[in-house]
Amino acid sequence: MSTVDVTTRWLLELSDGDRVAAGRLIPLIYDDLRRLAARYLRRERSDHTLQPTALVNEAYLRLVNGNVVNWRGRAQFFALAACQIRMILVDHARKKKAAKRGGDAALLTLDDGIASTCGPDVDLLALDEALASLAERSKRQANVVELRFFGGLSVDEAAEVLGVSTSTVKDDWAVARAWLRHRLGEKEST
Repeated sequence: MSTVDVTTRWLLELSDGDRVAAGRLIPLIYDDLRRLAARYLRRERSDHTLQPTALVNEAYLRLVNGNVVNWRGRAQFFALAACQIRMILVDHARKKKAAKRGGDAALLTLDDGIASTCGPDVDLLALDEALASLAERSKRQANVVELRFFGGLSVDEAAEVLGVSTSTVKDDWAVARAWLRHRLGEKEST
């Protein structure tokens, strides 16, 4: 049985209320979650106070403790993990900004995925607000951005999570990126 199949099995058991499954799940997904968190944090300020391990632990606890989620599989888990990591970072940025009265906000780029190493140029708090506006306009497009940008999911994985075709994800991704760039005042790259 593959790691993906085993992960899905433990997630389904967790959905059925088996709390032991949460303990079995962590060794299977921890390294992937840590890589996801590290990719996020590489985009942050060099003096960021959160570490990948702390980010993973907080996100994992939010996902499996007290939340009743109807888990469908590994891709869905990582999509929700990406959302949790985003929320943790946004909360952290808000607290830091409030403490400094407009201090250093986290910056990111709107590229093809979180793994890219382009220079930072988008304020995380502004992006969060723009995503909320995009969700009012098109919830699916906002979900595609979360899955691709924050979750690092491929087009195929995002399509699986959303239950749509890959061409729909590609279209939504292109439209959402253009809309966000316009909203955030970025210039289209040529």
